[in-house]
Amino acid sequence: MKILGIETSCDETGVAIYDEEKGLIANQLYTQIALHADYGGVVPELASRDHIRKTTPLIQAALAEANLTAEQIDGVAYTSGPGLVGALLVGSTIARALAYAWNVPAIGVHHMEGHLLAPMLDENRPHFPFIALLASGGHTQLVQVEGVGKYKVIGESIDDAAGEAFDKTAKLLGLDYPGGAALSHLAEKGSPTRFTFPRPMTDRPGLDFSFSGLKTFAANTVNQAIKAEGELTEQTKADIAYAFQEAVIDTLAIKCKRALKETGYQRLVIAGGVSANKKLRESLAKMMKDLKGEVFYPQPQFCTDNGAMIAYTGFLRLKQGQHDELEIEVKPRWPMTELSTI
Repeated sequence: MKILGIETSCDETGVAIYDEEKGLIANQLYTQIALHADYGGVVPELASRDHIRKTTPLIQAALAEANLTAEQIDGVAYTSGPGLVGALLVGSTIARALAYAWNVPAIGVHHMEGHLLAPMLDENRPHFPFIALLASGGHTQLVQVEGVGKYKVIGESIDDAAGEAFDKTAKLLGLDYPGGAALSHLAEKGSPTRFTFPRPMTDRPGLDFSFSGLKTFAANTVNQAIKAEGELTEQTKADIAYAFQEAVIDTLAIKCKRALKETGYQRLVIAGGVSANKKLRESLAKMMKDLKGEVFYPQPQFCTDNGAMIAYTGFLRLKQGQHDELEIEVKPRWPMTELSTI
């Protein structure tokens, strides 16, 4: 069974092919970072138009990479939510048209389920059950996972997502878009003693997150530094970046440890764009070693949005006979708890 996967939920166009016997045999990705850089964030209309231009050529490139013809594709998976509605419509319309033309089933995939299952693309894959931390620019969630489709959201951000807070704080420091990775790189040069940021919502029970106040604290710190220094020096920027990153990582780790304790689980999965953060990986690896548990991550290329996770997740559901009807439906907001089990 060979499944073509299409991801167009935001500003990455991803196309991949997953083979039941061989695993991932094609993976094509185009990022729109340069397109949106001048605006400091994703412009939905521009994102949609660029998906229109890039999706079909990437499908052709994926087929060529896998040395396959269209007749050898057994199903099409596409991201149907959550995400930007215009971007989702581009991928879903192309996917449904191809599935109809090729006379194969198609299925809409939940974007965050794709991220959650991305570590399964690795040979060292986690076994169920586990706790999943999904941390990206649009979501920060703790999910109790008992199997594919058996999800219970036990904690989530009540305001900004972790990745969003990274990007907004990077913008305060004058870093280029997208700023999360740039902030992490800058933090490597920062002093661990100059600034101390709060760890929001860790002094009370519960597993929810809040990063809006942390972003405000960063803004106030920047303003105070400017008043004292006249302008931000590169060292001050690095020191603020270090303190901010440490606060986010500590907050995520504290909540993960609390979730593991409450559920009694011994396995932790972290996925989404923030899971590529090296310091976060190091922190959680140390924590799980102390807890005598295991931690799993996607390969770096599968941390951000990609077609591979959509192809794999679609494969799992299509193999069980699930598929969508001809109507095209996208869901910009779509709780994972609405997904069916397999």
